[in-house]
Amino acid sequence: MLVKDIMKKDVVTISSMSTIKEALKLMRENHVKALVVEKAHENDAYGIITYTNILKEIVAEEGDIDLLNVYDVYVKPAVYVSEILDIKYVAQMMVNQSVSRLLVVDNNKLEGVISMTDIINNILSEYEQ
Repeated sequence: MLVKDIMKKDVVTISSMSTIKEALKLMRENHVKALVVEKAHENDAYGIITYTNILKEIVAEEGDIDLLNVYDVYVKPAVYVSEILDIKYVAQMMVNQSVSRLLVVDNNKLEGVISMTDIINNILSEYEQ
């Protein structure tokens, strides 16, 4: 099975200039735990902001949410894979890199997102058949 077979194609994105409050609102409205941070220009890299990034900054660093923007918190460049990669390698990469989601990028264009949950749900659905 390939990444393209189970990845999520509807990706929620945000600008690095947005506030953390805007990011949290967007996450809640779209029922997602991460947002892809848009590239600033064609040859730039995508970023990612997750609940974990936000909580680390707000709770652990005692950050003031009113003063934080996405660019203060997000990870860039985000780790990504190709949509034609076998799922077993994606799972290995997630475990080895300690990440729970990866962007799917081909030709420097965002195609989707794949998460550990997507992989586990796929495995479970195969066993239920």
